[in-house]
Amino acid sequence: MKPSLVPIANPPQLICLGMCVHDCIYVVPAIPTSPTKVLATEYRESGGGMAANAAVAASRLGARVKFWGRVGDDALGHRITTDLAAEGVDVSHVRRLVGVTSCSTAILIDANGERMMCSFNDPALDSDPAWLPLADVDQSDAALVDVRWPAGAHRLLQQSRAAGKVALLDADVGPTADVIALMAVASHVAFSEPGLRAAFGGAGVRDQLEAAARCTSGAVGVTLGERGYAWLDGNTLREVAGVPVLALDTLAAGDVWHGAFAVALAEGAAHGDAARFANTAAAIKCERPGGRAGAPTRKEVSARLRILSRA
Repeated sequence: MKPSLVPIANPPQLICLGMCVHDCIYVVPAIPTSPTKVLATEYRESGGGMAANAAVAASRLGARVKFWGRVGDDALGHRITTDLAAEGVDVSHVRRLVGVTSCSTAILIDANGERMMCSFNDPALDSDPAWLPLADVDQSDAALVDVRWPAGAHRLLQQSRAAGKVALLDADVGPTADVIALMAVASHVAFSEPGLRAAFGGAGVRDQLEAAARCTSGAVGVTLGERGYAWLDGNTLREVAGVPVLALDTLAAGDVWHGAFAVALAEGAAHGDAARFANTAAAIKCERPGGRAGAPTRKEVSARLRILSRA
């Protein structure tokens, strides 16, 4: 394992900004393809949201994490922030909005660990980022944002990039214009495979990444599920293979990947080493049920990396 990925005495400080929700998770034999009734075999509840899941993953990996986002001033919003705080995430700058319903998601997970999601995001959530405590960026090492609050994400990425910090965009499926605008101010852009395809089309991953690279001066890559991760290094397409596992639940695996990638970059890891660390963290998560509840600790990722290095 690379020295930069060994637990350090002075842990990195991350700011994660974006979506936070409450997940209701139903385990079903198969995801239906037509209108019907389905009897779940298991039921769980968990915190969710791309940036919030990444914040929890980063905290479990040893980082000091602040989460910036918005919830309703309701019981569900209180539960969302309480769950984050229980994971060691600083939620002192989560904004509570009166008269707004906090976000929630119903999730079906089938026997292969694949998922179907139905989310409610209240359109009354205030998009104005003027309240963000951007002075905190000077004391941080990295920022990680998702695409669900573009105005806030743009403000944090721009400030972090200007301060010479890691400014990572989790580029999942979203409005293409918003994604491209955020790419322009990011130091690192890590797409999901569906997100890359939706934004840039193209015949294959290399064509898509080359099109994406023309929209940013930052590094551009894409997570490929069990196949691993690929990124452009100049004109060279590089890849880090995935970690073979028997997947039980892929929910939040991409978010765990981004949280781990941000931690490794904040610690000074090279791009490929950071991706290897993130691939391992995401693979361990897939072996476990419960969405982000399956995010691994630093000790667990380090142990798995040692095993893989001997294989």
